[in-house]
Amino acid sequence: MTAHSARKGILLMILAVFLFTAMDAVAKGLIERYPAPQVIWARFAGQALIVAVLLGPRMGPFLRTQHPWLHLVRSACQFLATAFFFVSLAYISLPEATALADTSPVLITLGAALFLGEKLGPRRIFGVFAALIGALIIIRPGAEVFTLAALLPLANAVAYAGNALLTRHIGMKEPFWTSLMYGALFGAVVGGIALPFVWVTPTLPDLGLFFLVGCLGTAAQLCIIRSFSTTEASVVAPFTYLGILFSTLWSVLFFNDWPDGWTIVGALVIVGAGLYVWHRETLHARQSQTRSDD
Repeated sequence: MTAHSARKGILLMILAVFLFTAMDAVAKGLIERYPAPQVIWARFAGQALIVAVLLGPRMGPFLRTQHPWLHLVRSACQFLATAFFFVSLAYISLPEATALADTSPVLITLGAALFLGEKLGPRRIFGVFAALIGALIIIRPGAEVFTLAALLPLANAVAYAGNALLTRHIGMKEPFWTSLMYGALFGAVVGGIALPFVWVTPTLPDLGLFFLVGCLGTAAQLCIIRSFSTTEASVVAPFTYLGILFSTLWSVLFFNDWPDGWTIVGALVIVGAGLYVWHRETLHARQSQTRSDD
């Protein structure tokens, strides 16, 4: 892994997290007025429509795959991760749900070492667990955050980790458009099963918000697939913790939900951990490249 690929993967992950949290904020506003299954379906149906338009007649070749079962499991993990998180937003705040869901980097890093053969060096371990400490400072175990609803973002973390590891594995073998399309089709079909039972006709302004959820989800998913295809999963995993910062920003802007002092302290720990991993991995990649050129 070169310094350039590490930087590219990290920047793509940061952009993906930014877009995902923006999508979550829009989804939270919609879930206050519409059933969660309808919002979940819109997220994937929008992605399917956007990818189909972008690919046009080229879509057929991208649907051909040598790994149909891997795509099926990956798509199911992606759908479950979205479903668990969106449903949780009806019960707990966006920053709290994001902090609980951001236990996923630990699972991704350990899973990458166990299943993908990635090295689990001290820098990566430190970055992941330092960021986890920051997340724990924010959610403060024993506080009111820990209700039964808190199990939903924790389930999201497990599903997201499975999605991330399979994305990394498949991304080294096939074009990213294939993963993007299969994930969208699976979510649109499975999510559409519940529509006849829960459908609420959107107002015209809300119709635009439903489409925005699909657009943000598509862009975020594209960035995350490219990130995991470019860089080792354990390198970019700590940067998903930035979701806590971004979700707090959206909560302040859209819901007037301000963070307390502990949230700020935890956020600073998370940012510091992410910057440390970025600096050390980039430096290590440069040194490795220099030695190989000698």
